[in-house]
Amino acid sequence: MIKAAIVGCGKIADAHAAAISMVPDSEIVGVCDSELLMAKQLFERFPIKGYYGDLREMLGAAKPTVVHITTPPQSHLDIAKTCLDSGCHVYVEKPFTVNAKEARQLIQTAEQNRLKLTVGTDEQFSLTAIRTRQLVQQGYLGGPPVHMEAYYCYDLGEEQYAKAFLANKTHWLRNLPGQLLHNIISHGLAKIVEYLDGEDLKVVAHGFTSDFLRKMGETSLIDELRVILDDGQKRTAYFTFSTQMRPLLREFRIYGRRNGLIVNQDNHSLIKVPGSSYKSVLNAVIPLNTYAREYRKSMFSNIRLFLKRDFHMKSGLKRLIESFYRSISQDTPLPIPTKQILMTVEIMDTIFDQLRDQDARSFLADR
Repeated sequence: MIKAAIVGCGKIADAHAAAISMVPDSEIVGVCDSELLMAKQLFERFPIKGYYGDLREMLGAAKPTVVHITTPPQSHLDIAKTCLDSGCHVYVEKPFTVNAKEARQLIQTAEQNRLKLTVGTDEQFSLTAIRTRQLVQQGYLGGPPVHMEAYYCYDLGEEQYAKAFLANKTHWLRNLPGQLLHNIISHGLAKIVEYLDGEDLKVVAHGFTSDFLRKMGETSLIDELRVILDDGQKRTAYFTFSTQMRPLLREFRIYGRRNGLIVNQDNHSLIKVPGSSYKSVLNAVIPLNTYAREYRKSMFSNIRLFLKRDFHMKSGLKRLIESFYRSISQDTPLPIPTKQILMTVEIMDTIFDQLRDQDARSFLADR
């Protein structure tokens, strides 16, 4: 039996509690928040054995096997180290840490204590992401990826979370090195990092503030980002984050020497893209029919999942938790290798460093 605990009882903690409740041979033995009322309200809505206002008290009383950390990222390092030093495995919500230095400290602490550690980039465990991984491993691309593209859009006008930090000038998000970007882009970057394999990674980033934010008087928040990556092994990638482009896309494209794959997170589709071409008018007919067939397959697959009551928006979270718990109970490999976790954080550090340099150059040019 995996005994789980949750530290930080805000909105995302609800998703964790719901997912853990669906994982066989697991139970939530405690939840903790510095605001005791937050812990109490989570305790009252889910099958949880106890609630606490102090982390060390919870660790001593509830004795969890694993702790889920769902607090703001500035607190991840200290809370996770406390849990690891107390003998608990740790699941850290994204972003993993504030920077790569902290990430290395956390990974080293886990290794020294011989404990498991993972990060909450759960979109890597959606059914379409898992199927993509299988197809790549089976050689559908015709070898290693040649190029990838990840799009991750965020609607500032609709998200309640966005309204909260835009209205609050002291929101914790504003103190992160990457501010808005810092709390979101790891999802999209993790999709790319999974298929990179070079030690000589090159990153080129460009960002700017949209007119939408400027009209609101926001001039320091960057909400448009474009990134080029090259892993030194003849694999390249583009990453796009946008609050303004339409349609809103959360999409991953991966291309090999033979074929390609397109994964759309929002409509839960996986499209196989054959690399073959046809002569004359057939090239205007057969590929379109192929696309139509692939979209129909995804549609019927989604309908079947819905009818089986297995169509959950956070299903990837449940699968990641299940896989992580399995790695604990059966001592199997981690669902997300620590090398990928660290590479994602390092890329984010590089992006934010370049954006700061870009702002400095822009400031000097304006003077």
